[in-house]
Amino acid sequence: MKPFKNLMASAVLGMALAAPGAQVLAETPANMLVIANRIDDITTLDPAQSFEFAGSDASRNLYSNLVNFDPNDLGAGYKPDLATSWDVSEDGQTITFHMRPGVKFQSGNPVTAKDAEFSLRRAVILNKTPAFILTQFGFTPENVGETIVATDDNTLVIKTDKRYATSFVLNCMTATIGGIVDMKTVMQHEADGDMGNEWLRTNTAGSGPYSLADWKPNESITLVSNPNYYAGEPAMKRVVVRHIQESATQRLLLEKGDVDIARNLTPDDVAGFDGVDDIKIASELRGRLMYVSLNQKHPALSNPKVVEAFKYLIDYEGMANSFLKGQYKVHQAFLPRTYLGEISDTPYSFNIEKARALLAEAGYADGFDVKIFVRDAQERIDISTSLQNTLAQVGIKAELIVGTGKQTLGVYRAREHDIYVGAWGPDYPDPNTNAGTFAYNPDNSDEAQATGLLAWRNAWGIPEMSNETLAAVVEPDRAKRAKMYEALQREHQKVSPFAIMFQKVEQNGLRSNVQGFSMGGAITAASYWSVTK
Repeated sequence: MKPFKNLMASAVLGMALAAPGAQVLAETPANMLVIANRIDDITTLDPAQSFEFAGSDASRNLYSNLVNFDPNDLGAGYKPDLATSWDVSEDGQTITFHMRPGVKFQSGNPVTAKDAEFSLRRAVILNKTPAFILTQFGFTPENVGETIVATDDNTLVIKTDKRYATSFVLNCMTATIGGIVDMKTVMQHEADGDMGNEWLRTNTAGSGPYSLADWKPNESITLVSNPNYYAGEPAMKRVVVRHIQESATQRLLLEKGDVDIARNLTPDDVAGFDGVDDIKIASELRGRLMYVSLNQKHPALSNPKVVEAFKYLIDYEGMANSFLKGQYKVHQAFLPRTYLGEISDTPYSFNIEKARALLAEAGYADGFDVKIFVRDAQERIDISTSLQNTLAQVGIKAELIVGTGKQTLGVYRAREHDIYVGAWGPDYPDPNTNAGTFAYNPDNSDEAQATGLLAWRNAWGIPEMSNETLAAVVEPDRAKRAKMYEALQREHQKVSPFAIMFQKVEQNGLRSNVQGFSMGGAITAASYWSVTK
């Protein structure tokens, strides 16, 4: 028998669920922001290594970059951050940054160009997953001593291997890997020549609006405001992001007032807030794409006819109009809408007979067995289950392998999957951010370890398309460059082992007193320092 105290608690909870407009049972402090989100994909907080969605949110608030985005004016593009201005040489290969004076790290150490030099060099030398964002400009561990140089405490000079559009270079500096770390503090924690990498996995050394108070993997991350933040201490003195896997649980916590923001609500839960007092729904078109990819090491999945068949075995409209309604739009190209060179072509639709004919041509009329790897997130599991059901109609037996974000990413980055159902978000607001990973893989060998490239993860060797991607990124004429990306995407749609399905429309549930929360639009991550209550 349940104790009387538990019975009473259950009764109160039942009344709260039965009466959405009932009095709030709890309320977070006025200077504290509590967020329900899935954060099990965070593997490290080191900005030179972090490369996951929730990790990007953390870094955006923990670190400042040379240039970054104003959460209140995302449409204006990048703006000065730790650098107040920059000069570009006549040949376009040298950018000189002038540092903001008087800024301090959370340790109290001054932020100097030497710290910026160290941070960018460190990211290249460590060569972790996101390193390609910098190395694509010709920076290598061997040459950073000459190509990334602080000439004094206030001036940083970087030299690229050839001329690129200045906006492309600066956009890349807004990525997580561009976070500037406190050189003195980090190097005090160096171990075995790791440049502080292990220490920064669970600690921070930035100058952003927040510092890390605590991180419990798969449980919560807590940030505390930086009273010395150059733009002013945030109104929210403490931010707690709780790992809440289930949408229904997030909804309940938001209704009760235990959290201020719920970030992973299903369409049904969003609809459930219709008419609920003190709750509002905020929507933003994000840059995140949902896709299915096929490992080209698999004997059946590497057959071009099988690849094509898979693109007809996805019930795009069925999913978008049911369990994904309002939160994903059908989108079948690797550039999100709002990006230079975007296309709206949707050449594939659910067509069992066409898929069956293609499989017969490929010699797989009776199907085959595969494993689908998917993160334990409701919408991804729902997508995978839909795919599993449609594959079964043509004799393909698919087993779902569900794991945490860290587990599934580990398999994917090791190229050990058959099929992967995943999401991809841009790292910076330039078309190369996605072209350079979906359509670029100059070295397909296992030894290349190019884990930041999705084409490499799927063992898709594309030397010719890689050259086309390189040509597009150096084209100075904006209109010509857009046309190059349009052509590249149409070719990619035809031949790639990727079936891009949807673009995210993020719907967050917020308590009505929460103001100024930015999800980051299609170009960046969430900002907490602009929030007031």
